[in-house]
Order: sequence, then C-alpha cells, then structure tokens
Amino acid sequence: SLFDEPLAIAVQGLSPRQQVTLRTSLRDETGELFQACARYQAGDDGELDLARCPALPGGSFSGLEPMGLLWALQPQKPFRRLVKRDVQSPFVLQLEVFEGHGDPPGRLLAQAQHERAFLRDGVRRVPVREGRIRATLFLPP
Repeated sequence: SLFDEPLAIAVQGLSPRQQVTLRTSLRDETGELFQACARYQAGDDGELDLARCPALPGGSFSGLEPMGLLWALQPQKPFRRLVKRDVQSPFVLQLEVFEGHGDPPGRLLAQAQHERAFLRDGVRRVPVREGRIRATLFLPP
C-alpha cells in the first residue's frame, strides 16, 4: 500500500474473546528499529478487526485506533527519528500476533510483512538542477 493510505489490519482464526498482543516493527534506512504494540481481545466470532475493536490499556496506545500500530511506532533508542531518504524503495512493516497480554509477549501465533511504498506505479522521478536549485519533480502517469 502507499504510505499515506489507511491500512486495514485484521486477525482471523482466534478463539472467541481470546486476548492477544499485536506488535509492529520496522527498520529505517539507518538501521534504527521502531516498534509499537497494542493489547486486544477478539470478538465472539474469534475475529479481531482494528477498525471495530478498541485497544486495551497497557500497550503503546489504547482505544479505537485502526492505524495506531503505525502512528505509535517509537524508536528503540531514545531521540531517534524515522528516516526515509530513498522514496523509490518501500518501508517493510513486520506485523506479529502474540498470545495473551504478557511482558515478555506470549507464544507467536501469526506474523506477516507489508510494504508501505511512497511512489504509485507509473510515477516518474525527474532530478532538477538549475543554477543553485536542487530538487526532484515527481510526475504522475
């Protein structure tokens, strides 16, 4: 998906009302690790849809925050910033589902990777150098 588009996160196949912890992580281009986690309880049907299920207290955030696992990403080392210099390559987001609400997390139940791209297919990148001006022009298809 594109970096500025909403991401729908859902987990299926859980036990009814099962408690789980979801964790996201990514490494930026400098190698810094950023992570966020949230505690949830699956519905009566064993499904967890972050657009409908609020995060429980005790994680990086709480409440109904469908994109919370992305905006709450924090650096492992204090005072680091998320750096993206090459917009032609995506960020790779790791998503993990752990059993329970423990610290450290319980057994790993599922994991997935998702790429967050910055350029839509077909966008042309044109370097601009005119006098002292240095820029990049992005042209849609």
